[in-house]
Amino acid sequence: MSTEPARLKKTLTLFDVYAISTGAMFSSGFFLLPGLATAKAGPATVLAYFLAGVLILPAMFSVAELSTAMPRAGGAYYFLDRSLGPLAGTVGGLGTWLALILKSAFALVGMGAYLVFFVEDIPIKALAVGLTVAFALLNIFGAKETSGLQRVFVTILVVVLSFFVVQGIGAVVDLGGAEVSRQFTPFLPFGAEGLLATIGLVFVSYAGLTKVASVAEEVQDPDRNLPLGMFLSLATATAIYCVGVFIMIAVLEPSELRSDLTPVATAAEAFFDWLPGRWGLLLIVIAAIAAFASTGNAGILAASRYPLAMARDHLVTPRLATLGRFGTPVPAIVLTSVLMIFVIVALDVEGIAKLASAFQLLVFGLLNVAVIVMRESRIPSYVPGYRSPLYPYVQIVGVVAPIFLIAELGLLAIELSLAVVLVGIAWYVRYVRPNAEVVREGAIYHLFARLGQRRYEGLDGELRTILKEKGLADETPFEHLVTRAAVVDLDEERSFEDVAHDAAVLLADRARLSPARIVQGFLDGSRTGSTPVSGGAALPHLRLPEVDRPELVMVRSRPGLVVSVDTTGDARPDAAERVFAAFFLLSPEEPPGRHLRTLANIASRIDEEPFLREWRRAATEQDLKEVLIQNDRYLGLTVDPAGPTAELVGRALKDVTLPPGVLVALVHREGQIAVPGGSTVLEAGDRLTVIGEAAGIRALADAYRPAPAAP
Repeated sequence: MSTEPARLKKTLTLFDVYAISTGAMFSSGFFLLPGLATAKAGPATVLAYFLAGVLILPAMFSVAELSTAMPRAGGAYYFLDRSLGPLAGTVGGLGTWLALILKSAFALVGMGAYLVFFVEDIPIKALAVGLTVAFALLNIFGAKETSGLQRVFVTILVVVLSFFVVQGIGAVVDLGGAEVSRQFTPFLPFGAEGLLATIGLVFVSYAGLTKVASVAEEVQDPDRNLPLGMFLSLATATAIYCVGVFIMIAVLEPSELRSDLTPVATAAEAFFDWLPGRWGLLLIVIAAIAAFASTGNAGILAASRYPLAMARDHLVTPRLATLGRFGTPVPAIVLTSVLMIFVIVALDVEGIAKLASAFQLLVFGLLNVAVIVMRESRIPSYVPGYRSPLYPYVQIVGVVAPIFLIAELGLLAIELSLAVVLVGIAWYVRYVRPNAEVVREGAIYHLFARLGQRRYEGLDGELRTILKEKGLADETPFEHLVTRAAVVDLDEERSFEDVAHDAAVLLADRARLSPARIVQGFLDGSRTGSTPVSGGAALPHLRLPEVDRPELVMVRSRPGLVVSVDTTGDARPDAAERVFAAFFLLSPEEPPGRHLRTLANIASRIDEEPFLREWRRAATEQDLKEVLIQNDRYLGLTVDPAGPTAELVGRALKDVTLPPGVLVALVHREGQIAVPGGSTVLEAGDRLTVIGEAAGIRALADAYRPAPAAP
């Protein structure tokens, strides 16, 4: 049985990513905070919202990179654990989970401030508890169903707020330049200090942007949809925040705005007077309800993935990693929702919200550190689909800015954040560290060569697995590369240098390059330790700009090749290892991800326990290739006149009906291997190597493989 935890279904599209990110931002930041913010910064509040949107960019860039490299449930927890180690993961995971719960509870309670416009004496806390239960049930039925409601919320929200902005701009134009200028004079009534304090206050309006990373495992095509969805969401939020706050300041008197907890509704009443009755106010209340509800709904969706991910890694009870019949983490959703209900009923949520904001800022800083660690660790299989621009300067700004913003939130927020950190450390010391199943170390130990003995080699394998799950959507699928690879089968003892030269000659002929240049690259990699050597196999690899497509030479040495192993940074001296398989890979310079994905595929197969045994006993060149590509996208068939494949004898390949996405890549006949064409006529005894989509391979196996013998 596999010990791999059950994976969540990939059901979320680009629109879902956009809806979750956008819905997690619009609530108190737009519908409650502007009045409080103008009391601190005056008209400069518009600039404060804009600068806060700029300061969130480092965190967004870093999370986009990390989530496309490691699309796993748990978001910030998973990134911190794999980069800085289980201690940082424990503290960051527990703290971020708590922060999301507090912010989501705060949003559902805040909904009452707008509902009182139409329903007096509404039981706000009872309503918030009821909504929490409803959203929890929806989350249990599936992320797709949850995101479907999120789409509705966000669509309503964006449409109404866009209408608000358009009508508001018209009202500002009607006021005239002189009146608007009066409203914005003086621009900085409380000086630069008031502006800086307000940036810290309104920064939390953008904090929900990156929470979608916690559901990255459920996103289709994460390399594209995660960063693009966050970019579109931030652009929407920044535009509406800045223009919306500008309108509020322009149409409302300063004294009225600074004491108003429902500034959007008050502003709407000022310029929606052309609508009959209270329809203008009703529209804004509907938008506010959609905003607060979407934050609460997205909060449960995102927060529940933290205990799920931590349970998978044995940092909390494994029961929280259980998936229900709908493929959702039911225990994690229930626990998250119960804690939200407790917060709603028992705590002053508005006061605690600053703790959530302070801890989120701390995590943002650590995520920027995580990108630096992952980049500098140079783990081969760290292959983000999106790479942060202006590295590492953006990350340095992303570390410094949260420190400044946390200071602006006040001493109480700092003290409470430190308390959460201490609780996380205590949990790690008492529960996690004694757990024998927690054997990971972060990528930070790959960063410092002197700590080489603390490297967690399983991390590279884990990232390779993620690469395989993300798929190989490039111009040269792995199976095609292997089927056209050259094979060298050696019975005599040879030096690694001689074999590298022979491989270089074969590759040079295919790539039309000088063999000397290729062999030098392979040998340099071996001498500097960049050639992976593991499990009786070596993977010499090289990227050159002149190469048009990847090429591979597979070498099987029955007596074995002696390859030097660089151990710089270890306590061990440099050593040599005997390998029985060597895979010489030559790839184009760009894109680097394709080269690393190919290495990851080969390395993943090598790491499987039966690989070396099957490799050493393979009888033919075709057998060697089939050993390497043995997976659910490959099938070996023998044309047997007495078996299920009897109908294939004497038929041309073009007349054989194959499932969609499947092709016969090789035909082995009388000791010779050929790449067949449509006119190739199959003969009795032919062995076929078939590759293609997993579903098609399964269908072909069901049709042509012999049925198992009866007991």
